[in-house]
Amino acid sequence: MGFAKKVLEKFTKKKPVAIMTRVLLSNTLSDRRLDEIFANNCEQQLSGSELTFSTVANMMGDVVLKIQPSINAAYSGEDVSVSVNSVYNKLQGIETQVSRAIVRETAACKREIVSHMKGTAPPLLAGFRTKIVDGNHLRRTDSRIGELRKVNVAPLPGKSLVVLDPEYRLAVDVIPCECGHASERSLFPELLEAVEAGDAWIADRNFCTIALLIGIADRKAKFIIRQHGQMPYTLLGRCHRVGEIETGVVYEQKMHVVDEQGQKRAFRRITVHLFEPTRDGDVEMHIVTNLPKKFSAQNVAKTYRQRWKIETAFQEMAENLEGEIQTLGYPKAALFGFCMALVSFNVFSTIRAAVHAAHGEEAANELSVYYMSKEVSNVSDGLDVVVEKETWSQLYGQSTTRQIAKELQRIAKAMQLKRYKKNKWTPKSRKKSKKNKTNRGHDSTYKILMKSRNVA
Repeated sequence: MGFAKKVLEKFTKKKPVAIMTRVLLSNTLSDRRLDEIFANNCEQQLSGSELTFSTVANMMGDVVLKIQPSINAAYSGEDVSVSVNSVYNKLQGIETQVSRAIVRETAACKREIVSHMKGTAPPLLAGFRTKIVDGNHLRRTDSRIGELRKVNVAPLPGKSLVVLDPEYRLAVDVIPCECGHASERSLFPELLEAVEAGDAWIADRNFCTIALLIGIADRKAKFIIRQHGQMPYTLLGRCHRVGEIETGVVYEQKMHVVDEQGQKRAFRRITVHLFEPTRDGDVEMHIVTNLPKKFSAQNVAKTYRQRWKIETAFQEMAENLEGEIQTLGYPKAALFGFCMALVSFNVFSTIRAAVHAAHGEEAANELSVYYMSKEVSNVSDGLDVVVEKETWSQLYGQSTTRQIAKELQRIAKAMQLKRYKKNKWTPKSRKKSKKNKTNRGHDSTYKILMKSRNVA
């Protein structure tokens, strides 16, 4: 153990993100915790003695973090007595409630860790737990399944609703759906079950239905949701100009909607006349909310703009994690992979919270997930050689969330942040080439270079 600690300390100085990732995985995603989550949430699938759920989850985690290029490669690195077909069979049978439980329960642990570190972002709405929800459609997969080879289509393995807590920077819930053609609105009943008193939900216009708005309000929660053009409503009184924000002039008016029992419900309607049209060409935006008047219309409009945080999370996952594996065609397997990507995203978010606690919010916002994920994938093989898996479990598997928070802060304080700083994007102005790319011949690159250097 003493030798292992010395080796880890050397890695901590040079590759702190890789070490913090292993610390979090060893604690929040230990084999014991994973198998407990499976046992408590599965209904039909059995946990085999030769191939446990934790083993399959670890393989998927290696693929998601790009430590391994595929499930088959991850299988080759594991010491298991079953065939690779058994692994794939296990993956395609993982029930969606198990995938959801992994996201929810591990996010709860990371939330405690972030709280202990005091690494939260400023709250969007004082006194409320803000949650941003949006849908995610899994990309098409390869047609490797026998039934898919018979049809000339792009197979869609599923979709999900993802809930982001912007204050903790964590994906705290997900509602997976196996049908790639299902409407997001078919998942609203499950979404409503997740609404708690004191929540404040932010969502785009696809979520603007009377049933959802009233359902959130009846659960003593609040919402800020962009109005859908087809939702029936009645406006009351005059539309008042209340001020301006960065993107436009803000107006407010009362509105009524009618529930299924014929009862009228009153909400606030915030309208922003935009200075510049949206990418869809909209020149004004209507936002519906049931927040009290102490939250001004300008505050509501500004808060709605924070909805982009969940789109940024999706983009970071798509660019830096392998959460939508093209070779996994079975819906349950594909959704499990996406949920493991959410878990990995939460790992990096917790590291960002540690940097926030140690160096401030600006430093945390400047962290690049690309450089963090690259370090993890590059260093993992070396860590596995010098440090046994049992060592990680002994050091961090039984640690409390407070102890993990303290360890992460210790490592974060010594980080060389410039190694993980985002590269600022600037627009490139390139003139469009006027070359005729048809019917052109071939030439030697070598001769062209020599000619430009005046070499005979």
